[in-house]
Amino acid sequence: MGEFHTFASKNAHDMEELKHREAHSHRPHHARGHSHAPSCHHGHHHGHSHAYHDVTGRKLLWTSLLNILFTIIEIVGGVVSNSLSLLSDALHNLADSSAIFIAYIAHRVSKRKPNQQKTFGYKRFEIIAAFFNSVVLIGICLYLFVEAYRRFVNPEPIRGLVMLLVAAAGLAANLVSVLILHGKKNDNLNVKAAYLHLMGDTLSSVAVIIGGLCIWLWQVYWLDPVITVFVGMYIVWHTWAVLTETTDILMQAVPPGLSLDEVRGRIEAMPAVRNVHHIHAWRLNDSQQHLEAHVALSEDMSVSEAELVRLAIVRMLYEEFRISHSTLQMEFRDCAQPDCTPLNQPE
Repeated sequence: MGEFHTFASKNAHDMEELKHREAHSHRPHHARGHSHAPSCHHGHHHGHSHAYHDVTGRKLLWTSLLNILFTIIEIVGGVVSNSLSLLSDALHNLADSSAIFIAYIAHRVSKRKPNQQKTFGYKRFEIIAAFFNSVVLIGICLYLFVEAYRRFVNPEPIRGLVMLLVAAAGLAANLVSVLILHGKKNDNLNVKAAYLHLMGDTLSSVAVIIGGLCIWLWQVYWLDPVITVFVGMYIVWHTWAVLTETTDILMQAVPPGLSLDEVRGRIEAMPAVRNVHHIHAWRLNDSQQHLEAHVALSEDMSVSEAELVRLAIVRMLYEEFRISHSTLQMEFRDCAQPDCTPLNQPE
């Protein structure tokens, strides 16, 4: 008991902070609670979000409009030149333009505030959009592989000069788009997916330029489908990572790099904690980690004392594991829930 009182006295200021937070909250004060990261539970998420969303949203919009304009030019060029790689690049660019525009819409939708039906808000909308974009892009690549095989078996004449000029214009447009999004490419999965679309377009344009030059000078028509296959393989390779990550988020998998055993060990090492069970961790989006758990206390204590323990755990989870939202059920006796696992093992 003395260990807990030492622990409580060291964290007395936490209780004052808790009282201040509860005084400004409409929720009842009870032993089971959830918390955002202490000291940054609201400002951390909203301090710069409006400027971020506005800048990123505008960049996505301008990028999509630029790519839609070039797609029209590339489709005409592909028909005139009879180039599969140019037409495939146009189809790829059309999908990318649509994907980036969807990313822009998703970015705006994700700004909506939570409501009675969607209590977590619309942040997952960006994840769904990134997942959809990745699936569409991989599907287009599979179609291009089939068409490339058909062209390789039965090569057709191609106007190399037209192919070369249109691909050069496409490269310029893609480079501008890549530069527009470059600074934001690691901010979230949706922007990253759009950026990967553009990088694939850029590489595709370079490959088509090389192919167009070779076809124009030496009439090596078989090079057109070969370029298509290599570009498609590159795109699938890079897009697969986004697809798997968005799938993990939608399936509420444990965030990468987070060990539940390590989290459990750190909580159980804290004073007044007997064990931790029914522990789950997931991501709401690509930047926000959540955790829920049942914390069995080693001593019977008042609600206010249990809140001290809970607040200390929440603070530790944020500082050491960057878990920004924790829901902890404080218990003394064995858990009565039928789906609960008191043996400190994740379900």
